[in-house]
Amino acid sequence: MAATLNRRDIACDDPNGDQSKNPMCQREMIEIHGKSGNSDRRILARSIAMGLLCLLLIGDEAHAYIGPGAGFAIGSSMIAFFLAFLSGLAAIFLWPLRWFIRFLRGRRALSQARIQRFVVLGLDGMEPTLAEKYMAEGRLPNLEKLKNQGSFLRLGTTAPPLSPVAWSSFLTCSNPGKHNIFDFLTRNRRNYLPALSSVSIHPPRRELKLGRYRIPLGKADIRLLRKGKPFWHVLGEHGIFSNVIRVPITFPPERCRGLVLSAMCVPDLRGSQGTFSYYTTAAVHEEHIGGEQIHVTRDGDAIRSHLVGPENGLREDGGAMCCPFRIRIDTPDQATLTVGRERVALTRGEYTDWIVVEFKAGLGIKVKGICQFLLIKTEPEFELYVTPIQIDPDKPAMPISYPSVYATYLSKMQGRYATLGLAEDTWGMNAKILDDDAFLHQCLEADEEREDMFFDALEKVKRGLCVCVFDGTDRIQHMFWRYIDAEHPAHAGQAEPQRRDAIRELYERMDDLVGRTMAECDDENTVLMVISDHGFASFRRGIDLNVWLEQNGYLTLNAEGREDKYLAAVDWSKTKAYCLGLAGLWLNIKGREANGIVDPSDADALRDEICEKLAGLRDEEKGKTAINRAFNTQKIYSGPYKTEAPDVVVGYNNGYRVCWEAAIGQPTNALFHDNTKAWSGDHCVDPKVVPGVLFCNRKIKTANPRLLDIGTTALDMFGVGVPSVMDGRPLEVADADGSFPSNGHVNGRGNGKATKKRHAHGA
Repeated sequence: MAATLNRRDIACDDPNGDQSKNPMCQREMIEIHGKSGNSDRRILARSIAMGLLCLLLIGDEAHAYIGPGAGFAIGSSMIAFFLAFLSGLAAIFLWPLRWFIRFLRGRRALSQARIQRFVVLGLDGMEPTLAEKYMAEGRLPNLEKLKNQGSFLRLGTTAPPLSPVAWSSFLTCSNPGKHNIFDFLTRNRRNYLPALSSVSIHPPRRELKLGRYRIPLGKADIRLLRKGKPFWHVLGEHGIFSNVIRVPITFPPERCRGLVLSAMCVPDLRGSQGTFSYYTTAAVHEEHIGGEQIHVTRDGDAIRSHLVGPENGLREDGGAMCCPFRIRIDTPDQATLTVGRERVALTRGEYTDWIVVEFKAGLGIKVKGICQFLLIKTEPEFELYVTPIQIDPDKPAMPISYPSVYATYLSKMQGRYATLGLAEDTWGMNAKILDDDAFLHQCLEADEEREDMFFDALEKVKRGLCVCVFDGTDRIQHMFWRYIDAEHPAHAGQAEPQRRDAIRELYERMDDLVGRTMAECDDENTVLMVISDHGFASFRRGIDLNVWLEQNGYLTLNAEGREDKYLAAVDWSKTKAYCLGLAGLWLNIKGREANGIVDPSDADALRDEICEKLAGLRDEEKGKTAINRAFNTQKIYSGPYKTEAPDVVVGYNNGYRVCWEAAIGQPTNALFHDNTKAWSGDHCVDPKVVPGVLFCNRKIKTANPRLLDIGTTALDMFGVGVPSVMDGRPLEVADADGSFPSNGHVNGRGNGKATKKRHAHGA
């Protein structure tokens, strides 16, 4: 699911730390690809060559990320080449020993395995009812073939069924109480501001002052807040290689026996979750959520402006670094862009390729990023859209892969690609700056880039785990659901009629992807699973839970500033509960929140009371149930982090979701609101409404499989015991000949004990 909040309003910081000074989002060489057995030597040779090439390529200048609330120390960047060079030398001299050890471990690991390769193709948000509909119409022949060959089941999701929550449960095989991700956002306990839930970014603590310059001493602190161990780490501990591509909540990437390219929550070069820029000669009328409008003037046929980069933490006077550009208008449909040393032709309605842009910090330090330009029109007003400026994968300014050379390898192999965690600009479309075609282009391009990565991995990883997640299914359904829901407030107009089949065409493209994947996985030693983390539903009406809390006496608002964001008008001395984020409600607990008033001993009873009142909430205007049920999270989650969860998670009915304003703590004057935005489909609802899909090339006997069971199934089929901390259970999957093992599973749980009583986990 793409971000649903103003991307500049998310504080990338420790949710429990003081943000007053940092308010807003401020090599070891291993094989490039791994194969067990006799192919290790070829891969190792290729690895050394690629590693040395990358070392030479990254050593030409110091690269730093100097942004609001984040940054790489310039000093550490200047010695990065030497460290990488030493690492490369060590890899060369130690490779015979390392190869021999891995050869033995790989043979021992696979000696207990039922398979040689386990492939997971993730299609984020694929809806089972649509898959069934299009299969029945004969539009998805490959998924139909996969279903008949093996299995097609609904896959239980998480509560709440949000992408960061669900994929975190997928990779840790655990409920949210064990991985600490409950929403895109959490709240800062000290000031009630929203904060990104998955990562905290802090600049180096020490610096050296030289006149007007400040030289950071040390590294930036980029910390993954997701807890728990990914199942591919367990595989790696048993000598089994993994190639993991764009699975959400893997930033910053963690060390493992394999390759990882991070996805959701990778920031742009400014440290935000994606800030687009819109240049126009028209008057500035409104603030664009998720982006900024920059007024430009036309001087004859020329327009001059600049790209806005990260804050310059190298200088005392700071401020955002800028990269100037010039546009010469040649014809009504053609223009020429000059940025840096590049001159690029612009054609109205067509994106440029990825363009490298530089921001000069001083002392010879340059910060590089990549972006694309889209000329919207030249008359009567000039309009230009620029994607968020993203981390350059060729020379990443922040760690986006493990090992770091993997991102560079992919860039050298296929050209530069989108690195932003949420690469498809849903906010540009919500603001009506991007039309259907312009948005679809981003989705298609992102999926095509990912296909190159995925099939490269399938070609090279013949033994081990291969996982790749595609986002297009999620983003396109979010923005085009209005076309398949006649009851939606945004159903009529708003875009070109030829895009009314965008979702059907999406499923047909994904079916083609599945067919090509099946062709690469046609051997009897490969298990292929096609999964989605959740399904999809319509989002017709938004509910302002802060209004509901106010109406029911749980929240008090001051008259002044009532409609300000971030709960600015809340009277905390009289407030017991508040809404912030997409998942649910928080209690204002004494000793936990800065101005808490709820006695901790009364908290659980208050949670139950709110859940009981919310269940069955009616939208009388439409005559429908808006909320099916609500969950006391302390009863549905288990694990050491369940106390970090929202106190109540809301299970909305199909057609409803928290309204846009409530998600950022901006109270309105009504409980229900029509959703007229292009963002018309969603899945932040009751998890029973939006199960995912599970297709497999083998028969599966287990009833009611869950997303958190997929990783434990991979462990089991590789002959690796499932750690007792994991909640997932291995699915009963047939062997290649169609028979099931007599004991159900190979190894079962790692501790040899029966599975303990399971919590609901919202599935």
